[in-house]
Amino acid sequence: MTALIRYQLELLFRSQRWLPPFLAYVLLMVIGISAGESLLGAYGFGTAVLLPVTAWYVRCTATGEPAASRACLGAAAGQPRTHLAALLAALATGLSLGLAGLLGVWAVSGRTTIPPEAEAPLPQVLLAGLLGTVVCVLLGVAVGALCTRPVLLRAQYGIPASLGAAVLALVAPGSPANAVVRALITASRTARVTFPVAALAESTALAALVTAGAAVLAGRRTEGDD
Repeated sequence: MTALIRYQLELLFRSQRWLPPFLAYVLLMVIGISAGESLLGAYGFGTAVLLPVTAWYVRCTATGEPAASRACLGAAAGQPRTHLAALLAALATGLSLGLAGLLGVWAVSGRTTIPPEAEAPLPQVLLAGLLGTVVCVLLGVAVGALCTRPVLLRAQYGIPASLGAAVLALVAPGSPANAVVRALITASRTARVTFPVAALAESTALAALVTAGAAVLAGRRTEGDD
């Protein structure tokens, strides 16, 4: 599996398909976060942006290989393992981008919280931001897996479906992504940091279920044009 993931990552970066999601992430971060902004508030925005960007990376890894090459690789390694490797490559890319974003935001932000009379400890803020990042990346993988082949066979609906599902995951009450973003923004105003353990468990379970289901489905459906 490690070799398959490495292959998918090499394919992603050699094809330059990694660049548009990366530029979109950087642009949104530059527009949405200003120098000196509270660190927790900036993390709340940054984690939210990661969800649709990670879903985009799933589409890049799942559809980046020519059909003939994909069929040969699937015949050699098995379609389920091949598709799972593509999803895990997107997960690794999203987590790497999220970690870089955490460090970048830390470098340009000011206080950890908004209230001048209280400030949250930096280790707690960094841990909360890291957990929020993992939650949104996991949900981004789940959204991307649901909105691309083999789950969604009609390629023309993939992008709007991914965008709609990502927005829904961020705004729907009870969503783990909504919970972590709200928790980070609330903590920036109150200086009381909470750790989204329940949201992390929910997003991990959901991402595992969706990726496993998509991998199994990849082995049962005939490859179509993307």
